[in-house]
Amino acid sequence: MYPFGKGIYRYVPFLLLLIPLLLYVVFYFGPSVLTVIYSFTDVKNVPGSSMSFVGLDNYRDVFFSGNSGERWRSIINTLIFMFIVTIVQNGVALFVAVLINQRLKGDYFYRAVFFLPVVLGVAVVALIWGMMFDPMSGPVNMLYEWLFGYKDMFFASFSHAFGYIIFVQIWMYMGYSMLIFLSGLQSVPKDLYEAGYIDGTNKWQSFRHITFPLIAPSFTVNMLLSIIGAMSTFDIILATTDGKFNTRTMAYDVYKETFRGSLEMGLPSALSVVQFLIILVFVIVALKQTRKREVEY
Repeated sequence: MYPFGKGIYRYVPFLLLLIPLLLYVVFYFGPSVLTVIYSFTDVKNVPGSSMSFVGLDNYRDVFFSGNSGERWRSIINTLIFMFIVTIVQNGVALFVAVLINQRLKGDYFYRAVFFLPVVLGVAVVALIWGMMFDPMSGPVNMLYEWLFGYKDMFFASFSHAFGYIIFVQIWMYMGYSMLIFLSGLQSVPKDLYEAGYIDGTNKWQSFRHITFPLIAPSFTVNMLLSIIGAMSTFDIILATTDGKFNTRTMAYDVYKETFRGSLEMGLPSALSVVQFLIILVFVIVALKQTRKREVEY
């Protein structure tokens, strides 16, 4: 019954797995291990340069150097960004998924419309909202002036730019979360709703006691993807504000220190490790809490 035959042909599956395994080691696992190693050295982004072990000096620079105030602010911004994006994005996505799951007329069209921003790409999204939020002639500013009698600077505002980036992030990826919720909703057996209806449950009770527990795996997946994605976001910040106006996050700092800062690679490597550890803590906590709500049927 073995599909690959006997003798040497038994090793064909392992040979087929060898190529993706090598790609994983070369492009993911290997660089990750090197990043941890570099975080304890003074390696420079110069071919042939020497490398010395410096212990925890790079980690000390992250938290206690002259620029540590900005990095602490980046950490706070990252946590704010993560909490708001995770909660609002999943809340809106679940609401939209429930509406579309009601078999509305044109539901496939609505799915395509809500998912479209995901496939546009960051550069296109930044260009669209850059024009929408243009402080001089943008349509949103005209609407603000008509409704509230004032204009905003949007991505050039110290007090509001970070909030608008959060909005764009949610707008861009909400459709992805919506599809995951929608697939979970469509897998719930209809006879459970019929049994609940016979027992006298209303719509809210049906959602709370039937729908939500049974789509908990979808909720777990969306929570993890939202946390990891939000805490790793730097591209939309780079494309809209370039880190100005108090919009820097840890991921942006890693990018800036690596490609725009000095030739030192130890410090951005330490920043990457710290970012990974923070993500890991929140992912473990979120996974532990959301798994409690999952039920089998």
